[in-house]
Amino acid sequence: MEQENRNQQNAAPQVSLGDQIKVRREKLAQLQAEGMDPFTITRFVSTTTAQEIKDHFDEMEGKPVSIAGRLMSKRGMGKVSFCDLQDKTGRIQLYARKDEMDEAAYNRFKKYDIGDIVGVEGEIFRTQRGEMSVRAKTITLLSKSLLPLPEKFHGLTDKETRYRQRYVDLIVNPEVKRNFIIRSQFIKHLRDYLDNMGYIEVETPVLNTIAGGAAARPFITHHNTLDIDMYMRIATELPLKRLIVGGMERVYEVGRIFRNEGMDPKHNPEFTTVELYQAYADFHDMMDIAEGVYTTFAQKYLGTYKLEWMGEKVDLTPGWPRLTMVEAVKKYVGVDFDAITDDAEAVAAAKAVGVELADAAEKTWGNALYACFDQKVEEHLVQPTFITMYPVEVSPLTKRSPKDPRLTERFEFFICRAEMGNAYSELNDPIDQRERFMKQVEQRERGDDETEMLDEDFLTALEYGMPPTGGMGMGIDRAVMLFTGADTIRDVILFPTMKPQS
Repeated sequence: MEQENRNQQNAAPQVSLGDQIKVRREKLAQLQAEGMDPFTITRFVSTTTAQEIKDHFDEMEGKPVSIAGRLMSKRGMGKVSFCDLQDKTGRIQLYARKDEMDEAAYNRFKKYDIGDIVGVEGEIFRTQRGEMSVRAKTITLLSKSLLPLPEKFHGLTDKETRYRQRYVDLIVNPEVKRNFIIRSQFIKHLRDYLDNMGYIEVETPVLNTIAGGAAARPFITHHNTLDIDMYMRIATELPLKRLIVGGMERVYEVGRIFRNEGMDPKHNPEFTTVELYQAYADFHDMMDIAEGVYTTFAQKYLGTYKLEWMGEKVDLTPGWPRLTMVEAVKKYVGVDFDAITDDAEAVAAAKAVGVELADAAEKTWGNALYACFDQKVEEHLVQPTFITMYPVEVSPLTKRSPKDPRLTERFEFFICRAEMGNAYSELNDPIDQRERFMKQVEQRERGDDETEMLDEDFLTALEYGMPPTGGMGMGIDRAVMLFTGADTIRDVILFPTMKPQS
């Protein structure tokens, strides 16, 4: 049947897009003149779906049904027509005979176009060729497609067009929908996982007078009534920790984040994260949650721990390795920062392996350690790995390690060289926090506009007392990229940011 359709399409005369649009509008005008304007119809009751018919055909055969969807193909053979109807679950064949329908209605149906949305009443049966089908009794035009869909066998393949016109992408490339079903499933799973642990979901402001909680460049807007500039949030961290101070103890937010930064296959200016905070816990507890969310989702929804992403085979089997940053640098770079105590020696050791510190960064042991990791280690982290104990210089909101005050109780976890989440034993010392904020201010004055701003109200909150707390942020989009095998973030965001067409 597919080959028959292909041959028919190949044999069909080429009609310009403008002519096709004109013909479709003329058909609509004729329907309206006859008092059958499809756009006046407000409702159609469907009793089944394409997938339900396929799954339960034996029980449904011979039963009356109603179903609605979009016409994706038409094959006419005299007094009999075959069509493919596509609904939210997939496709089912329609079978229409002139002598089984009202003649005028059948003739109108013959004029319907691919892309039109119809409601069908009929019964379930199997054709002589064995195709599960709906034998139509009535076919009602519910909406007229005034623009033709992309040609079936070449489809909509241009990535740029697919992202700009996701609505067409979803119509003609139904496999695309899978990514967004998995995305929805992952977010639901995440919420269920945290809810079952006693967390509560909250909402915090998107517009803020201070951009805090992350090292990132914010989008700036202006509030006319207050006559002040405001920042779209770059993280949800600081408001959520205020709630920990207030005694809510276990909170999370799944929310949109906005960062005015570069775009690449792993970054979009608008993206989704989950941040969670738990009183009386530390970063070890957050590691358990991160691993638990990923592994239970893989097993429950995908049925396996073994995936492929970015050209790599990934094994999510529980028991992910945990390395300190010092251990990771020693393993992959060959520099033992445990044996180095002097700042100048550390910077020299980094330079010796081809690592240069950023101009705005102080020339310290901690910054040298982080630069070595950032430039030389991340590229090796393919299998799920927790990297722990980050330098204090790059962790302004994290509790210091009791064993080494140069380091903090922080981790990031990596899969296929991508950072998938970031977590701390949260700094709850308001005096230490103020000092670190001031260092961030100094760094900002040296030209680094991605450093933390001084948040006096947050310091006030800490002065009322925040319990020991573990907190974590995880990127939803990157998680979905992993679980779908997508190689760009645009494939898992329904409407990615695009430059306007000129």
